[in-house]
Amino acid sequence: MKIVALAGGVGAGKFLRGVERAYPGDLATVVVNTGDDIRVHGLYVSPDLDSVCYWLAGLMDRERGWGRVGETFHAMDAMRASGAIDAWFNLGDRDLATHLLRTQLLHEGRTLSEATSALTATLFGLSIDIRPMTDDPVTTRIEVFDDAGEPLDLHFQEYWVQRHAADPVKAIRFEGVERAAPGPGILDAIAGADVLLLCPSNPVVSIGPILAVPGVRQAVASRTGPVVGVSPIVAGAPLAGMADKLMPVAGFEVSATGAARAYRDLLTGWVIDERDRGSARGIEEELGVRVAVTNTVMRDDDIAASVARAAVELAS
Repeated sequence: MKIVALAGGVGAGKFLRGVERAYPGDLATVVVNTGDDIRVHGLYVSPDLDSVCYWLAGLMDRERGWGRVGETFHAMDAMRASGAIDAWFNLGDRDLATHLLRTQLLHEGRTLSEATSALTATLFGLSIDIRPMTDDPVTTRIEVFDDAGEPLDLHFQEYWVQRHAADPVKAIRFEGVERAAPGPGILDAIAGADVLLLCPSNPVVSIGPILAVPGVRQAVASRTGPVVGVSPIVAGAPLAGMADKLMPVAGFEVSATGAARAYRDLLTGWVIDERDRGSARGIEEELGVRVAVTNTVMRDDDIAASVARAAVELAS
């Protein structure tokens, strides 16, 4: 069986570990959001790509949910102590190796896809084909109002990390996406998958940018095989992140039903948490999909594997 997944960050990483545990060797390709990518202190940082790689390689910090286990922050502490650098974006000492190598490969003329392939093999020992959604620059921008009511146009990381998602959001856009092309092999991977999985990631700013790359949404919609998603919303709230702040801006209710509506005309199946069992019939009738109900709060790899099994069994 060939499984392909569209993925954001931490929630996707947990789920994909479950897929690997439940179906070892079947996870062929993971297409990852790069709308969050940012240059920090001259380094090219790709948070969702890194998070997916760290989780699949077993290097993640489970307690923090992001970054590498056993991480230290001596470099960042020294930068802050200097008083000369606004080090608002945390880069761990172990994490720096990833960003330094990626930046060097890009400087040598490699594409982001080529750099990612090299990183997954040399740093993480992964055989899974992990691909950025595009090699072209696409940036998620968040238009907000500050405390004084003045409009600001922020990079996603400025909104989320620097300003802690505290500003009222006016609009969301994916700058440059209309000029982007899908990464090499992505459309073929989507078309050729036995099962296409939409990971439990923010439907607006994690999976949304992937689907916004010209040709990707059409490739998903035109599949003859199953497309199964897992809701990132449980009992009316996201398990992590700021989906509750951004989904309403995109016109979606913060619920398992609202998240499914973000993928209207794409899904054949949708996995929701036990606490949302009452929504199952309504989702099935409104969207014409099959719904599975299980515990989706992935506190460990065993639960993640059970979520993966629920999704793949729903596909069959």
